Amino acid sequence: MRYRTRLCCLCGGRKTTAPISTHKIRYHKTYYSLDCEDGIENCAFDFTAKSLKEILLEQEEEQLFLATLEHLSEAMDSLTDIQARRIHARYILGKKLIEIAAEEGVSVSVVQQTVKSGLKRMRNYFEKKKWRE
Repeated sequence: MRYRTRLCCLCGGRKTTAPISTHKIRYHKTYYSLDCEDGIENCAFDFTAKSLKEILLEQEEEQLFLATLEHLSEAMDSLTDIQARRIHARYILGKKLIEIAAEEGVSVSVVQQTVKSGLKRMRNYFEKKKWRE
């Protein structure tokens, strides 16, 4: 059985996907997949040059983002181990409250209350350090 090949949108290499019937290959001699989106030629190359102002704005945003991550890390360190673990599972790992409760063997309301009190504690920490606008 033959497999359908298609061009990769970024590097131009071929990828093997679903099998196709040999009838199509014999009749048409070749089979190309046209399942790529419009504008594929623009995704490989960025022809727009950025101005100095745009570059400086991006650098400033990146520095602000890194500072925010440091502040969050410091605020997480101010929490209890249970609060930090549950907030990390909820917001960083994206788990649901039910999943966290099942893993830890406690009720959902306990997890919900712990997360809520941890967020309140982090909010107060941010206000104390005057990081919150």
